Amino acid sequence: MRINRTIYLSLLIAISLFFSCRQKEKAPDVSGIQVSVAEKRFDRDFFSLDTNQLVQGLQRLQAGYPQFLPMYFQAVIGSAEPDEVKLFLQQYRFVYDSAQRVFGDMKQVKADLEKAFRYVKYYFPAYELPHQLVPILGRLESMQDLARMDNGEYTAAFMGPDMVGFFMQFYMGSQYSVYHSEEFITRVAPLYRSRRFSKEYILPDIMKQIADDIFPDKSRTEPLIVQMIEKGKRWWLVGKFLPETPDSIITGYTGKQLAWCQANEGDSWSLITRNEELYSLEPTVIQNYIGESPFTQSLSQEYSPGNIGPWFGRQIIRKYAEANPKKTIDEIMKMPAEQILEGAKYKPR
Repeated sequence: MRINRTIYLSLLIAISLFFSCRQKEKAPDVSGIQVSVAEKRFDRDFFSLDTNQLVQGLQRLQAGYPQFLPMYFQAVIGSAEPDEVKLFLQQYRFVYDSAQRVFGDMKQVKADLEKAFRYVKYYFPAYELPHQLVPILGRLESMQDLARMDNGEYTAAFMGPDMVGFFMQFYMGSQYSVYHSEEFITRVAPLYRSRRFSKEYILPDIMKQIADDIFPDKSRTEPLIVQMIEKGKRWWLVGKFLPETPDSIITGYTGKQLAWCQANEGDSWSLITRNEELYSLEPTVIQNYIGESPFTQSLSQEYSPGNIGPWFGRQIIRKYAEANPKKTIDEIMKMPAEQILEGAKYKPR
C-alpha cells in the first residue's frame, strides 16, 4: 500500500511531537540564582562615529572597548586605519540600518541569556560566566571570517574577554533580501543554511560557545563515532542550558527532518553500522555525517538532514544517561566516547 507524501509528512510530525514530549526532562528551579548581563551596544557606538572627526571618535571608542576594539579591527575590518574604517562604515550603513529594525530592542535576548546562564551556574557553579552581551556588525561576504570553535565549526556567535556576542548580519531573519541574492547564496550561504539566520538561533549559538568553552571539543582527528558522540555531548549539554528551546532550534533541523530522524532512527543506524563507517578516519565519510549539507548522502536525500552525526551522538548520550542516573553531567561530559558507547548499549529499532 502506498502512503501519499502529505500523509507521510503528517505522520513524521506526529512522531516528532511524541518523541519531543517524551524526551523533555523536568528542568531544575534556577529562580534563586543571581546572574547579571550588561548589554553593550557596540554596533550603535561604532556606527554613530562621525566620519568627519573619525580619529577623535575612535579614541573615545577605544576607551570604552579597550580590549575588544583592536580585535574587531583585526578580525572584521582588517585594519585600524581611519580611511579603512570610514570605507567600512559607508559600505555597511545599509546593513546596520536593517539591523536596527530587527534588533532595536535587545531586552528579550538579554533576559533569555540571563536565564540560560542561571542553568550554567546551576550545573557548573565554579564556571566564570561572561558579564557582557555585545552585538556587532561584520562583513557579509564570507562565513569564514566568523568565530571558529575548537571543533572547527564556524559560528556567528563569539566569546571575548568577559563577553559573549553575535554578528548581527547573520541573524536578520530568513527572509532578509540579501540572503536570497545569487551572490550571497553562491559565495556565503545557500538557502538551506540561511533559513537559520534568525533571532531564535542566537541563544543556542551562544550557548554552544559556552559549552565548547567548558568542554573543548578535541575530537577533530578522531574516528567518526568519537566525533559523533563528542558533538552529541555538546548538543545534549546545550539542551540542559536551554530546556525550553525547541529541539529543532538546537539541532538546526527543520521539523520534518527531525521527525524523519526519529521515525527512521533504527534503519539509519543499521545502515551506518552495516557499511562499517563508524570507525572511519576518511574525511569524506566523516563529512557525510558531520558538517553543513542539505541532507545526508547515504540516507534519504528528500527527508534526512545534513550533520546528522551529532544527533546520533546525542541519542547515545541520552541512552547512557538514562541507564546511569547517578552519573553527573560533568562526569558524562568528561567520559571517553568509547566508554559511553559501550555503556549505552545503543540499539535503536
